[in-house]
Amino acid sequence: MLSSSIKSEIDKLWNKFWSGGISNPLMAVEQISYLLFMRRLDEADIKRVEDAKWTGEDYSSIFEGEIVLPNRKDKIDKATLRWSYFKQIPDGNERLNHIQNNVFPYLKELNGSESLFTHHMKNAVFIIPKASLLTDAIDTIERIYKEIETDVQNGQQFQDTQGDMYEYLLNEIAASGKNGQFRTPRHIIQMIVKLLDPQINDLICDPACGTGGFLLAAYQQILTNHTSKNFIMKDINGEEVGTKGDLITDKNVWERLRSTTFTGFDFDSTMVRIGLMNLMLHGISNPNIDRKDTLSKKFNEDNKYTLILANPPFKGSIDKGDINDDLSLKTTKTELLFVNKIYNMLDSGGRTGVIVPAGVLSTASKAFVDLRKILVNQCELQAVISLPSGVFKPYAGVATAVLIFIKGGETKKTWFYTMENDGFSLDDKRNRISENDIPDILQKFTNKEVSDKSFVVEKKEIIDNAYSLLPTTYKAIEYETVSFPYTPHEYVEKLLEIENKIMNELRSLQKLLGGKDE
Repeated sequence: MLSSSIKSEIDKLWNKFWSGGISNPLMAVEQISYLLFMRRLDEADIKRVEDAKWTGEDYSSIFEGEIVLPNRKDKIDKATLRWSYFKQIPDGNERLNHIQNNVFPYLKELNGSESLFTHHMKNAVFIIPKASLLTDAIDTIERIYKEIETDVQNGQQFQDTQGDMYEYLLNEIAASGKNGQFRTPRHIIQMIVKLLDPQINDLICDPACGTGGFLLAAYQQILTNHTSKNFIMKDINGEEVGTKGDLITDKNVWERLRSTTFTGFDFDSTMVRIGLMNLMLHGISNPNIDRKDTLSKKFNEDNKYTLILANPPFKGSIDKGDINDDLSLKTTKTELLFVNKIYNMLDSGGRTGVIVPAGVLSTASKAFVDLRKILVNQCELQAVISLPSGVFKPYAGVATAVLIFIKGGETKKTWFYTMENDGFSLDDKRNRISENDIPDILQKFTNKEVSDKSFVVEKKEIIDNAYSLLPTTYKAIEYETVSFPYTPHEYVEKLLEIENKIMNELRSLQKLLGGKDE
């Protein structure tokens, strides 16, 4: 969670962008993201040079040497393209001109002309119009990172502040009703990733990746699993986190993790660019995120991935003529089609954790039932974890659930868990609270333990109940026996006594006020 002072700095930055002429929230997020990218890229490059000393990776600083930029003939010293260099240029107009004409063109082709990053950055523009706005933005970002560094030095628990900043920035988009984009809460992402436990040889995909949160969490979980104990830290939730991955000594494995292990798709070009930058800043140097509509006829990634993690769009529908012919469900509802697509994209034995609206669990319409039949009859449906309706506030209040299943397995019985609290208040403020079921879920999932919030249902019982996956279909409602001290007749007598006392008091009050005694 961001501190109140960092949130205050981001709010100030929003206001400055607004008054500076960039009033579209999504456009502002993109421009701020470019600046965050420049700042963190400098820092990440220094770290990777240091890491290469013990990993043996053949890596040279991206800011070393000279370069001839596109549409230029003269050579530029790459060192001048660092954030730490240009932030100190005293003249604001000179700094703005340098970033527009030198720094940003270099960043756009950072991974080479053939990379997805370069492809999607081709039409990106740096549109901060005023030197004063740029100066304010750079100063604000510097203050934010100085506070972060101070917190780390003071022993604050590890947290993904970059992800928190994106979450807070995207908050503004939701508040403004722009684009319908929002980020899945990071602690929910981490819970799903821990339940699925990504392995180093997995091929991992998110077919509606947004800023890349699921992919990043999967990468960080793999690093945690391969980090020595002396490099393990605790995150803000008390969970172990390792970012070094020092137990991975094979250069080929590192190359695979940084280029081909993780794949993401999104239909929004801005989200694709932000997702690419987000993954690059966290060590995935050549991320594979592409702009594609994964439900369309042109998309075909079937039988490929061993792990899929997703929170696809809810409550939407698409034109029937655009739907991929490989999808078996006869519907235009995206919440059904995405789960159908995820099933198709998984290799045999592949596993997934996907968030769906609660209606998917029990709606009686044919397409909904047909999807549940696929999950129960053609997969091993391991778990249905119901989330409280406030998890996605302030963006939406819809009730949701996490489905965990393996393609091609056999469902014998399914574990149900009803989460009541996720560690945050379930209102728009989402303040941290002590009640949190996530540790209990992580502890009980492996052995599918039964408790007051969890239970197991046999496959036959699910089939007999029209494939309903709604927990209340199976969990018996416990009625508490209440004993009453009086008979109904005695209650009536007592109520009449109370009414007489009230009437007597009212008559006495009427006398005091000079009224008539009737």
